[in-house]
Amino acid sequence: MSAADSILQVRDVAVHFGGIVALDGISFDVPRNAILGLIGPNGAGKTTLFNCLSCLYVPTRGDILFDRRSILGTASHRMAAIGIGRTFQNLALFHRLSVLENVLVGAQTRGRSDFVSNALRLPWMQREEKMLEEKAWGLLEYLDLTAVAHLPTGALPFGTQKRVELARALASEPKLLLLDEPAGGLNHEEVEELGQLFRKIRDERHLTVLLVEHHMSLVMAISDHVVVLNFGRKIFEGPPAEVRRHPEVIEAYLGTGH
Repeated sequence: MSAADSILQVRDVAVHFGGIVALDGISFDVPRNAILGLIGPNGAGKTTLFNCLSCLYVPTRGDILFDRRSILGTASHRMAAIGIGRTFQNLALFHRLSVLENVLVGAQTRGRSDFVSNALRLPWMQREEKMLEEKAWGLLEYLDLTAVAHLPTGALPFGTQKRVELARALASEPKLLLLDEPAGGLNHEEVEELGQLFRKIRDERHLTVLLVEHHMSLVMAISDHVVVLNFGRKIFEGPPAEVRRHPEVIEAYLGTGH
């Protein structure tokens, strides 16, 4: 696969915390319009790498390219503006705001309004607000959330809140969607529905998904490609069928002798 076919390129990324090596020279490419699973046992470095991709951490060494441009030095709050959306392992919703208001927060990252425009209520800003609200309603319908649009998000079941956060991430119209443990806390049926939803989003909205997840059945069911980390190193990457039977991956999860 050539660099031109990749939306994200991770190049020799290392992260050191004092004398601790959290990541040790990680490299891989994420193909456009693919679902890539990032897996590994606890302590493998998945969260550290995910935080580098989100610009919450700056690597000690290496580079990360999005659409062939380095994202190092980009403020984390600017990620949505450059085309990268994300969800969080611990939901980062505004629980007192309604579902619609939470999704509008995501949509406004693509807006042009500022303090002066808001104060003066300029005509173009009112048109933009209407457009953003229409977009938000479209996402609520797409994710089957219209019935709860005006309810406070904190009062909803956990699985529904997960879909609200997904809607908010999609509202910024990302090219790349980073999903941090999206299946955490969900039952088997909800996990299966979530996997179908991710594939639908990828296929219909033509975006790329990078999935960090402990739920192996979900990763293996929906990923086109899987990268496996262990103790801060990449130990294997390939299609799910090859990952399942690779000896080093089996040993990392089950221990020597399996």
